[in-house]
Amino acid sequence: MAVCDVVNSSAEKVGEIELNDALFNVEVNKSVLHEVVRMQRANRRAGTACTKTRGEVRGGGAKPWRQKGTGRARSGSRTSPIWRGGGTTFGPKPRDYGYKLPKKVRRLALRMALSARNSEGNMVVVDTLGLDAIKTKAFVAVMKNFDFDNCLVVTAADDQTVSKSARNAVGYKVLPVAGLNVFDILKYSKLMLTQDSLAQLEARLMV
Repeated sequence: MAVCDVVNSSAEKVGEIELNDALFNVEVNKSVLHEVVRMQRANRRAGTACTKTRGEVRGGGAKPWRQKGTGRARSGSRTSPIWRGGGTTFGPKPRDYGYKLPKKVRRLALRMALSARNSEGNMVVVDTLGLDAIKTKAFVAVMKNFDFDNCLVVTAADDQTVSKSARNAVGYKVLPVAGLNVFDILKYSKLMLTQDSLAQLEARLMV
């Protein structure tokens, strides 16, 4: 197992910890990461685009003009798609774009994303963030200690003090272990893990 430094909120080394190779030393397959990110983005699509067919457009009850004798082409309804203001042919309707990949593939991709950040040297483990109150300035100060201007912070539980301190800071996001996903790991250039989140990561991904 690889050994990683544990630092405090001032970026000072306070200890060391062993990283599980099954989580942080996995060979990265870009195609697997691509498939999982594609699935996540598809599941996030709203799918609420909607157009009206000729049967849903208002009006159209009366025949615009008589069938014969006018010299014009016959027409039965002003809701016809060829009329201005008429219905739409084959237009979008509300739909669900989501789909699922096997659980083993999703877990593998998550381990690959963690391994990628670790191998790049863009991952850091902190003992604690040291935030006693909800304050954006204090959170940004911690990030400045690490010279991070774009970072995903992973905590063991849903820490409201940390998440609310970071919500107005541009370039940062805080997630509990339960909400950790491939898209967000790859979206942010740096990854910060709290020390107590490592055990929960093993429990989630090593099942």
